[in-house]
Amino acid sequence: MTTLIDLFTGHGVLLVFFVTFAARVGLPVPAAPVLVIAGGMASVNAISAPLALAVATLANLLGDAVWYEAGRRQGHRVMKLLCRVSLSPDSCVRQSESLITRWGGRSLVAAKFLPGISVVAAPMAGALGMSLRRFVVFDLLAGALWSAVFLGLGLLLRDQIQRVLEVLAEAGLVATVALLAIVAGLIAQRAWRRQSFLRAARKVRRLGIAEVAGLIERGEPPVFIDVRGPGSVGLDPRRIPGAWPVELKTLAEHAARLPRERLLVAYCNCPNEVSAAKAAQTLAGLGFERVAALVGGLDGWVAAGRPVEHGESGATPLREPEVVGAL
Repeated sequence: MTTLIDLFTGHGVLLVFFVTFAARVGLPVPAAPVLVIAGGMASVNAISAPLALAVATLANLLGDAVWYEAGRRQGHRVMKLLCRVSLSPDSCVRQSESLITRWGGRSLVAAKFLPGISVVAAPMAGALGMSLRRFVVFDLLAGALWSAVFLGLGLLLRDQIQRVLEVLAEAGLVATVALLAIVAGLIAQRAWRRQSFLRAARKVRRLGIAEVAGLIERGEPPVFIDVRGPGSVGLDPRRIPGAWPVELKTLAEHAARLPRERLLVAYCNCPNEVSAAKAAQTLAGLGFERVAALVGGLDGWVAAGRPVEHGESGATPLREPEVVGAL
């Protein structure tokens, strides 16, 4: 730990920049704790607090700009990638798109302080067509506020931080191993929660494209339910013909309009069909016996050469469920 203290003393500003930038591009590095320590070091004039704030803000903008551009160019493909590696695959995109569609540029400020959404917000802003100028203005504000909070926390807790650093310096390798073990434990806990959710989602009945196509050919078309949020629909307005568009979070409110005698097939455009599986779980919990999630989602449907239609974004039902699902 003495080496870490020496590193902060000699290259603290550079360390703040690179760790913050790495965190913004998605690497699992502890940017917030580094800023808190930097604030404590600044209290004894080991580094410059204004300079640390400036470089942390710049690192935030540059890191977010990478994902903003990726989202602008690749749209929902980038969002699927982020959702695939997220530790909260069922909510990473839905919460971000809801935040941005409701609050616009101001959502970038709020997203900085919301774990699991902060990395997703920038590409979602690009994918939803936020202008570069608006993105830069709000992301600079967000980065400055976020950096100031943790640097300020370090300044306020300077005495405690100095004592902790002294103890860690004396403990040496043991302290380093302990810190790494704590970080690894936190990551393992979140990974376990992710796997627990995925295991529960896999218990939901799933139907492949070929199985659904067979039902349609036999004159037994299911009721398709498009559970994507308005942001995702805006990125990809295609949908299965006749599908009933309704957001996952409002599905229970509209469930009474769904026919209980028909097979209900929910679909999304997310890895492992997590949103569709969650929709099926919700309907099953409401007493619907014939529910399933569509394997492959909308992308799988399109890849199989099945027909699609284009509709407006939103989650307002287009027609009564009695005729939904007829192709």
